[in-house]
Amino acid sequence: MLKQLLLLAAALGLVFGSAAAPAQTSDFPARPVAIVVPGAPGGGGDFTARLLAEGLTKSFGKPFVVENRAGAGGNIAATYVARAQPDGHTLLLAYSGTHVANPALFSNLQWDPLKSFTPVALAITAPQVLVLNKDLPARSLGEFVAYAKNNPGKINYASSGNGSVQHIGSELLALRTGIRMVHVPYKGAGAALADVLSGQVSLLITTPPAVVGHIRNNAMRALAIASKMRHPMLPDVPTTAEAGVPDIELDAWFALYAPAGTPKSAVDRLAGELEKVVKSADFKHRAEEAGTYATFMGPAQLNAFTRTELVYWADIIRKIGVKVE
Repeated sequence: MLKQLLLLAAALGLVFGSAAAPAQTSDFPARPVAIVVPGAPGGGGDFTARLLAEGLTKSFGKPFVVENRAGAGGNIAATYVARAQPDGHTLLLAYSGTHVANPALFSNLQWDPLKSFTPVALAITAPQVLVLNKDLPARSLGEFVAYAKNNPGKINYASSGNGSVQHIGSELLALRTGIRMVHVPYKGAGAALADVLSGQVSLLITTPPAVVGHIRNNAMRALAIASKMRHPMLPDVPTTAEAGVPDIELDAWFALYAPAGTPKSAVDRLAGELEKVVKSADFKHRAEEAGTYATFMGPAQLNAFTRTELVYWADIIRKIGVKVE
């Protein structure tokens, strides 16, 4: 009798154990997957998320949908995903300007870039270009630095807000060259660009697609690309190092992270399909059309890269003394 009871208990354990077990990798995703973007529709993160969602929907045959949760410098989206069910069905499309800069900019974050998330894959990198109002008497970065030194406090620069890559990058330029500039923050890059064109502001750091038409029409002047290599849209514009100001690299990037505790099977499956999407000819072409580069990193590489970037940006932010509350 005891033997029969033990056999019955074992059989029941197998039945209920299998019912309670998580879905197998082959069953993932079991429902639509949300890609949460820490910005409004139309921005670089939104563009990247929609490209990825399109490719992943085709790969999995299940819907991947973009969910915009803008506000608080990207912290609303990051907090939301950090608290989501860790099953692979809620992902954060992290922007480097928030994911690795915010921990040094904000003192009371409700998420941690390492403890709150599991790295999935990096998808896109975006270089930045330094542009100048056309009426300023400087045709190179060296000439601009000399002009700024001869006119201390008369040069101002635009940004899309305190703690933005434009703000940090411009202050880094001032630190590296010893010039003084006045910060003029805006609520968005569009208004900032308009005032550089009109001459209300002298300098702006932004992505090439936003300004390449104005540069070609001589409506503004490009001084340098803040990256390791020149940009194909602006082949005649030197890098900051080539222009005589090394150690100013402001490449932005976009990557997917899942909530901490997400099963490795789901993360690996997502990363595998993302690699196919990011390395596809169509994705590369559409990324390049937007002035960005398709750049894949898997979970392990992204984890190491995230840690390196956190140290890099924290050091810069500490040196320039930027803080956001």
